[in-house]
Formats: sequence, structure tokens, C-alpha cells
Amino acid sequence: MTLVLVAHGSRDPVGGTVVRRIAASLRERLAGVSVRVAFADVARPTLGEVLRRVRGPAVVVPAFLAAGYHVRVDLPGQIAASERPDAVVTPALGPHPALVAAAAERLRVAGRRPGDAIVLAAAGSSDPRALGDVRRAALLLEAWTGERVRTAFITTSRPRVEDVVAELRAEHQRVVISSWLLAPGVFHRALVGSGADAVADPLGAHPRVVDLVVRRYVDARFSGDRAA
Repeated sequence: MTLVLVAHGSRDPVGGTVVRRIAASLRERLAGVSVRVAFADVARPTLGEVLRRVRGPAVVVPAFLAAGYHVRVDLPGQIAASERPDAVVTPALGPHPALVAAAAERLRVAGRRPGDAIVLAAAGSSDPRALGDVRRAALLLEAWTGERVRTAFITTSRPRVEDVVAELRAEHQRVVISSWLLAPGVFHRALVGSGADAVADPLGAHPRVVDLVVRRYVDARFSGDRAA
């Protein structure tokens, strides 16, 4: 059963490199499983293009940190248009505790200190359910760090990252940003330029990310085998 890892897609080639790095780790973990990469927007191949080339059943794992439009509408629509009833889509990756643990580790490496003001920065969405996912991730990160975590967004939604950073800096706090992004690119560069004292790297090909994709695939395959 093929695993199709679907990411958002970016015009920045580094974003695609990170997704392919995750796919390479998956091939090492899932010996004998065909792992393909697809993109929901901007980049190619699209999910539909990949599914048309795949023989046999497929498990589609959305590499998204929140369940917004692409996860709930776009990807199921592409699967339906591909006329592949043997393709199933798993839940999005976020906001899973494993990803929050990875974000906490990225913060530690970035130099977070006790008492720092923490901002969980996400891309933003017009979908209130996706925004709710980000807020849940912030609550989980609070539990990991023992500090209050503010949510902020790079685009579309409010509050904006730069506004929250400025507010916290005005209170004479040291501010660190947890990058709730999968891969570097335009959005992460915006975080670096936001005025924070430290910015953690995106989650990228962190082992916990790979572990979660494996879990999503195995759970979907097991459910399909059991149903059969």
C-alpha cells in the first residue's frame, strides 16, 4: 500500500527539499513501502497526478499542522476527482502532542530561557477550525514549557506575529518564537524579521514528525485490512 505524503507546496525550493527529506526518512522506516510526495498548492506533482500513477491502494497523509481548507475540502476533492476509491486520507498531523514536543525541542535548541515570553507563530487561516487547532497546540506547548504561550499568525488571521512581539517587548520581556511551520520559506523568514530575540526552526524532518507520519500510515492500513 503506497504512502502519499501531501504538503502544502511552496515557491521556495527549500520547502520541497524538507518534504522530500521526510519522505526519505519514511522509506528507511517503512522498508518495502512505496512513498510518494505530492503538493496541495503551488508546487507539483499534485495529489491527483500522483494518484493516477500509483498502482493499488494508497494512504494519503496530509503533512499539515492544522485541518484547514486543504485538509477538509481540497484533498478529499482531489481524491474523488482521481476516481480512486482505494485511496484513503488520514487526519492532518497537527495539533498532535508529538509535534508539540518537537516544537518544544526546537525552542530549546534556539536558546529559550525560563521566563521568556513564548509566541506560537502559525501561517494563519480563514477557517476557524484551523485556528482552533493552533490554539490547542499553544495549550499543549504551555504544558511542555510551563510558560504562557501566545498564539499569533503570519498572514490572514489576527493577531499578527509582529504586533504580539512588539507588545511583549514593550513589557520588557524577552520574546522567543516557536515556528508552527513544517518547512522554511517566506513565512519563516517573516518570523526571523519580526523582532523576536530568538526564533526556533520549523518542525522539518524532526524524528517526531516522521514517527507521527508512520503512525498515521500504519493506523490507516490496519483499519483498511481489518475492514477487508
